[in-house]
Amino acid sequence: MRTTDVLTVDPICGMKVDPATAKFSSVKDGKTHYFCSAGCKKKFDAPPAVLTQIAIKPAPVPKAAEHTCPMHPEVRQMGPGSCPICGMALEPAEITAEPEADHELADMTRRFWICAALTVPLLAGMFLHGGWLRWAQFAISTPVVLWGGWPFFQRGWASLKSRHWNMFTLIAMGTGTSYLFSLATLFVPHLEAYFEPAAVITTLVLLGQVLELRARSQTSSALKSLLNLAPKTARLVGGGVERDIPLSEVVAGNLLRVRPGEKIPVDGVIVEGETVIDESMLTGESMPNLKNVDAKVAAGTLNGTGSIVMRAERVGSETMLSQIVRMVSEAQRTRAPIQRLADKVAGYFVPAVVLAALVTFALWMLLGPQPRFSHALVNAIAVLIIACPCALGLATPMSIMVGTGRGATLGILVRNAEALETLHKVTVLVVDKTGTLTEGKPRVVDIQPVAPLKKEELLSAAAAVERLSEHPLAEAIVRAAEAGHLKGTAEQFSSITGKGVKGLVQGKWVLAGTLAFLNGEGIDTTGLSANGAAVFAALDGKAAGVIEVADPVRKTTPEALQMLAQENVRVVMLTGDSRATAAKIAEQLGISDIEAEVLPAQKAEVVKKFKSAGSTVGMAGDGINDAPALAAADVGIAMGTGTDIAMEAAGITLVKGDLRGIARAIKLSRATIRNIKQNLAFAFVYNALGVPIAAGLLYPFFGLLLSPMLASAAMTLSSVSVIANALRLRRVRL
Repeated sequence: MRTTDVLTVDPICGMKVDPATAKFSSVKDGKTHYFCSAGCKKKFDAPPAVLTQIAIKPAPVPKAAEHTCPMHPEVRQMGPGSCPICGMALEPAEITAEPEADHELADMTRRFWICAALTVPLLAGMFLHGGWLRWAQFAISTPVVLWGGWPFFQRGWASLKSRHWNMFTLIAMGTGTSYLFSLATLFVPHLEAYFEPAAVITTLVLLGQVLELRARSQTSSALKSLLNLAPKTARLVGGGVERDIPLSEVVAGNLLRVRPGEKIPVDGVIVEGETVIDESMLTGESMPNLKNVDAKVAAGTLNGTGSIVMRAERVGSETMLSQIVRMVSEAQRTRAPIQRLADKVAGYFVPAVVLAALVTFALWMLLGPQPRFSHALVNAIAVLIIACPCALGLATPMSIMVGTGRGATLGILVRNAEALETLHKVTVLVVDKTGTLTEGKPRVVDIQPVAPLKKEELLSAAAAVERLSEHPLAEAIVRAAEAGHLKGTAEQFSSITGKGVKGLVQGKWVLAGTLAFLNGEGIDTTGLSANGAAVFAALDGKAAGVIEVADPVRKTTPEALQMLAQENVRVVMLTGDSRATAAKIAEQLGISDIEAEVLPAQKAEVVKKFKSAGSTVGMAGDGINDAPALAAADVGIAMGTGTDIAMEAAGITLVKGDLRGIARAIKLSRATIRNIKQNLAFAFVYNALGVPIAAGLLYPFFGLLLSPMLASAAMTLSSVSVIANALRLRRVRL
């Protein structure tokens, strides 16, 4: 390393000072820069004495970003370019918040305006005649066709070499034929030249590319808006001072100050202060949430009126915000089953259009009026130009991209396009009670010891064995014991899945679990009973009492069930609780279908039972034991408040963990599929009508022919129309 590649750095605040002028300066390569020693903006005649030196890391060389095709996500390359299958411009595979220069759009825009300026004189003089005019048309149209249309010829030639015929194959053939034939007319004066159509078609296709690229850039706007939620800087707390640093410099463990009205910079936990956090940008939930010490906060959410200090836990690409964008971005590049039909048709589309153009040419040469050759050529070119395989290919991926992006802004994360498509067909929704219908945080509501035991003794003994259990009821008992400062540990602990736990506590065997568990262990449970969810306990072979636990129903559950009923979705409550407990909650919520006393291993069987009855089944859950059922369902829906395993097994994840999100997700799915069908119908009808009309179908009846220039305009509008229709999903009410 060169000696000039060394910085003199203040270990406290990192501020920079130019000793020559005593003013703050930026780092410049090849110079030594001085920093103040205490963070004050005091002028220095010489560098302060307490400075340290560190090596400057060389600036990283920017790497070319990976790009992919929205229609063919399997196509990936480093840097921009065009898809070898469909010829469309590739897009960045990873969406970032930083503004990116769209070189393809800039190039097409430049070509369009120059070609438009040259084409206008051609159109003005198209009705004039004379030998010199033909040479003038040649001089003006040549740069339009050969320079302006060069990208189309490149992509058309590439499609022929790769045998992936596409829209640019047809455009290159149409404009190339028109231009080359017109060249021949320079030396055969009695033939009619077609320089104007060749130039106008090229200009209109360039306009279509500009409009399409602009519209396509809007499909990722929802994800970009999410990324832009995170602030650019964070306020670091340490060493008795606070200072703003770039967000990229924040590391896990840093203490950060978030003032009222500022956005949370990274994921973390509050260590000082209390405030209200608006999380609507991530969850779609409009009501702000009260947060105090030990509460978790997420990057991009908005701090309310309080000033807090938080400890950074997940930064950069590890934040929930970044993970959401990455998950949705990956989902946008997956293929929905409905796209298979379009893909199959597209595979035969271009050869069929070329064949139609040849047939059109032959029929006009045989049956058409004079001048037959001119009519045959013009109509064949019109057939080539009007056909648009691009509209057919864009119909599904554009709707999927916009739909998944819209879902992300509402806290609905779609893992793949197939899940989004299947969701609209769901007729039965199996819902795990704990953590989905209820808050998932049970609490002890009653303790009934068997004399002569006291409540504290029963709670302490039960908590000692339940402390090693993962059951939600066990957690409630442990929290109640800790609140009463009751401590105890168990030895020789064992757990019987779905039944209970046992262990040795202070030399005595303690059993805790279901009534059936105690009976199975030979315990006399006469006199033990409960009105709801409860843990039955035994001490040294004798019944010790009952601890009743209640899991409050989520406040939003009744509204969510009403929304699902409006979508004609049958809700089935799934729980491992007793039938009596399940019936009580079901009655409270108005749910008529109950699957109670279901062991974790049996949950998937319940899902399969409804599937075998012919229903399309969605499964909503949040626990590890829900993962098999989530995977078995036609669509698994994980609550974002649950475990990572559940979210990995699900096709849809709700960030908020609110059941209303399922109703919104179903509405989104139905709106997206409806949008896709509209796009496909338009593309099919457009091509089914456009090609025959371009071939001259209306001529025998009305004497009307479709100019290749009008065919070009129609082709341009077809792709833009499909994209514009897909963008309507951004405004659909959910």
